[in-house]
Amino acid sequence: MEWAESRQSAVNVPKSDLPSSAIQPVALYKYHQPPLFSSHQTTNNRKTREIRTPSMSSLQSSSLILSSSKRSINAAIHLPKARTPASFSIPKPPLTTNLKVAEELKIGDGLITEKSSVKAADSAATAKLYAILEAVVDRVEMHVNLGEQRNNWNTLLLNSINMITLAAATMAGVSASVGVGEPLLAFKVSSTLLFSAATGMLLVMNKIQPSQLAEEQRNAARLFRQLQAQIETVLAVRTPTQADVESVMEKVLALDKAYPLPLLGVMIEKFPETFQPAVWWPGNDSHQGRRELEKECNENNGWSEKMEVEMREVVKVLKRKDAEDYMRLGNLGLKMNKVLAISGPFLTGMAAAASALAGPSSQSPWAATLAVAAGSLASVVNTLEHGGQVGMVLEMYRNCTGFFQNMEESIESTLGETELQKRENGELFEMKVALQLGRSLSQLRDLAGEADSTNEFASKLF
Repeated sequence: MEWAESRQSAVNVPKSDLPSSAIQPVALYKYHQPPLFSSHQTTNNRKTREIRTPSMSSLQSSSLILSSSKRSINAAIHLPKARTPASFSIPKPPLTTNLKVAEELKIGDGLITEKSSVKAADSAATAKLYAILEAVVDRVEMHVNLGEQRNNWNTLLLNSINMITLAAATMAGVSASVGVGEPLLAFKVSSTLLFSAATGMLLVMNKIQPSQLAEEQRNAARLFRQLQAQIETVLAVRTPTQADVESVMEKVLALDKAYPLPLLGVMIEKFPETFQPAVWWPGNDSHQGRRELEKECNENNGWSEKMEVEMREVVKVLKRKDAEDYMRLGNLGLKMNKVLAISGPFLTGMAAAASALAGPSSQSPWAATLAVAAGSLASVVNTLEHGGQVGMVLEMYRNCTGFFQNMEESIESTLGETELQKRENGELFEMKVALQLGRSLSQLRDLAGEADSTNEFASKLF
């Protein structure tokens, strides 16, 4: 009965009299779930769970727990409440501001695109200039090697022809002292063959002029080294442009034309009708300075009326003294070289014919004498022409005359430019002219002041 009464009292216990520990664990266990949406919805769900009446089984179990335990354990699990993010509104910029920003971005994109295209063009020009530089370095090596080779030709051919000529003259002289018979025939045939071989070799050697060929290659190597230094200077001090690439390319082709590598077909004429200076610069080269190096940012670009007058006077001295003198020497050397080139083969050919007619001194003494004399004289002429390197001296005159002509055209074309800002800096140009003539700036100005009365040459180098 007591148990029944206690059970009935447990069942009839109102909701408010139940301990919170009896309801809260069940509710928390049943609805233990994190909030899904907002704090407002979580609060409503919690209220709904509190309003619900616990079931019969839960009440029975809680009453048993309360009756069997001497003490109650109050435990609660507190879930963290979801924090509601602070809501704030972002102000919208006005329409005019958006349009202005878009316009600035568009202009910036255009500037970036333009700068990137310019940078790409500059990098392409730099790559092209490096490729030309590699070709120029290779040209220098080729001309140096060919210069050494053709200098060896001159030495070897000179020694070989002189030995052959002297050996043939000796045999021709011996044949005059030998009686009639097989020994005489052997000496006659040997001397005739040797003189004939010397004549053929002299014809070839005089045609190509090995000493002049060697000097051509030396000049070409020097000019290509000079061009190499100019390219390296441009790459070092500033960013090259397409105009630089085209200018350097024209200079390389002009040098190739002025100093060809092969002999057949394109070899420079060694015996022209008149003496002509060497031309190794482009025909359409304006010689106008592109301000490649430093330029003073002033109105006159380093030029003055006095400096222009001085440059014109220097050109007059170059034409009247230096260029004219080297043209005279060049014509004289050309005539001398022609005479020597003809005399050598003529003498060896005469010696070959005389040695063929040589016999005992009692029958034909004049033939052996003529063969020996002509052979000896041919050796002297050959030594004078190729040992003295007359062709090399002639090529040196051509190069010097071309150097003065190049300076004249450079100064005249620079002074012909009316816009001073398009010229090379005046002080820099004056210094270059003075260095090329081997003078100081004061000596160059003194020369310009005495241009009409002086007998001095403009160049002190050669």
